[in-house]
Amino acid sequence: MEKEEQRNFLIAIAAMIAFVFLYQFFIMEPAQKRYQAEQAAKTAAEQTGVADTGATEILGPKPLEDALKEGDRVAFDGASMDGSIRLAGARIDDLSLKNYYTTVDNVAEIRLLRPEATEGGYFGTYYWADGNSLVAGRNSAWTQVSGNTLKTGAPITLRYEAEGMTIDREILVDENFMFTFRDTLTNTSDAARNVRAIGSIERHGDWKRFLEITDPASATSGGPAHLGLMGVVEGDLRLQKYKPLFQSKKISGESKEGTFLSDEGGWWGLTDMYWMGALVPEQARPFTASVNRASLARGGPLELRTEGEAIVVAPGASVTVENRLFAGAKRFEVLQGYEKSGLPRFVDAIDWGWAYFLTKPFFYILHWLNSHIGSFGWSILAFTVLVKVPLAPLYNGSYKSMAKLKKLQEPMKAINERFAGDPQRRQQEIMKLYKEEGANPIGGCVPILFTIPIFYALYKTLYVSLEMRHAPFWFMKDLSAPDPTAIGNLFGLIPFWSAADIKTIPVIGMIIGIGILPLLYGATMGAIQSLSPPPPDKMQARIIMAMPIVFMFVFGGFAAGLVLYWVWSNILTFVQQYTIMRLNGAETEIGKFIAKRLGKNKAQAE
Repeated sequence: MEKEEQRNFLIAIAAMIAFVFLYQFFIMEPAQKRYQAEQAAKTAAEQTGVADTGATEILGPKPLEDALKEGDRVAFDGASMDGSIRLAGARIDDLSLKNYYTTVDNVAEIRLLRPEATEGGYFGTYYWADGNSLVAGRNSAWTQVSGNTLKTGAPITLRYEAEGMTIDREILVDENFMFTFRDTLTNTSDAARNVRAIGSIERHGDWKRFLEITDPASATSGGPAHLGLMGVVEGDLRLQKYKPLFQSKKISGESKEGTFLSDEGGWWGLTDMYWMGALVPEQARPFTASVNRASLARGGPLELRTEGEAIVVAPGASVTVENRLFAGAKRFEVLQGYEKSGLPRFVDAIDWGWAYFLTKPFFYILHWLNSHIGSFGWSILAFTVLVKVPLAPLYNGSYKSMAKLKKLQEPMKAINERFAGDPQRRQQEIMKLYKEEGANPIGGCVPILFTIPIFYALYKTLYVSLEMRHAPFWFMKDLSAPDPTAIGNLFGLIPFWSAADIKTIPVIGMIIGIGILPLLYGATMGAIQSLSPPPPDKMQARIIMAMPIVFMFVFGGFAAGLVLYWVWSNILTFVQQYTIMRLNGAETEIGKFIAKRLGKNKAQAE
């Protein structure tokens, strides 16, 4: 039997080691290679003196500078973003986000929108159609008739003159990330015109490559964030991830024609982890939303469309229509402000997930704490305490049950030895012992039913929080990135050898690339395990003892803010469990160790 246990233990250890290596090979190493490629491109660009453009990572079909020189443009300089509008098509296709950068060095701004001719082309605008004919299309030549540089509070006006129709487009930008297209259409013909506005957002090329050149860090981090189509039509949130989107798979709720009809307002866009581009048609008129599958079928770009209700313009008459376009960061206060102004469920642009009934309240509390404390790291620590307080009575009952089981280890061992050859009698005696002592062997498992969804919801909340991105805390410059320290660089004392570089070393890099937080997680998890009664099966006990080591390596690639939460949660759990078990007279391995050390010190003092 002992040989069989040893064999099973070795198999379990081999499986866990294989898991760690596979995780390293398929998850960590590809992420590190992409990170190194981005850093190499950044270094090369800095050496050529063009790093400050914020576009050094865009490798072509055409360089960004060349694409921006093609055709006439109007510059805009808003409070939260800047760039330019291409007059051909009146496209917003050059947009950078102020105060958001690709790295913590704050050198290159996040460039969200790019011209069609560049790699990762991404842009949006509104067109006009009359029946099946375009009045103003994707390349129509608009002219600037008033205004200079578009600024918050200083709009510009463009004009397009088509056969029988003149369109004056006033473009405004607010203090955040919203453009307004206020179009006045004048019918210069002798017949009535039936016109409708068509909103369009196009993204060219591979979506993964787009993420890499837009925001390298979020592109390499795995996690539960929704990336792809996101919109609200008829009051319902519609989602489709990029992969099935490019495969033209049906979206839940769409009609046979592949459209959604909304007469209650809404929006329709593409979302990444922290950024979004979205069409916001005039909310007072019905509109349809769709994906241009014909474009995808012929290998063209991914295009989302909205089409407004047809408007009749009598000869000589004019009509004014307002459509909007959002392009920016999914910052909670900003989204909430637009929602309060009448844009339905715009806060849901943040991916709350299936546990939204927990993630939303969790985020609100975290956001409130951060606004008062001023540090997202301290907010995480404070919030962890708030989450644990209402669960304390439940855990106290669980730990009392564990304490009783801990005290019964010796009697149970005697029963196992006495009735080793009679399993049925052994089980009866054990159950009799439980009943006499009032111990419940499954009492310690009850809190898991409540804590697992809570832990997941908090993990999800932290993962999708823009506030955690590039937030510094303690020795960390970015809570959304993995722990920057490593055993190999003496936890940061060797500054010229980064943890990211250490982790790329085959095999040994996985070991010496572990940072302070993952090590603390493994230590605290092991400390908690020492308080619990071990399983009666020796092989199971050995596997459980190895789990902190396995998870220590897995957590090495997680965002530092998430690992910080788990470490602090483990510390609080240990303190609570140790206190309860001591009050109930249960001995623990740590208690024995402390008593032994105190005894030695006392003997030495005497």
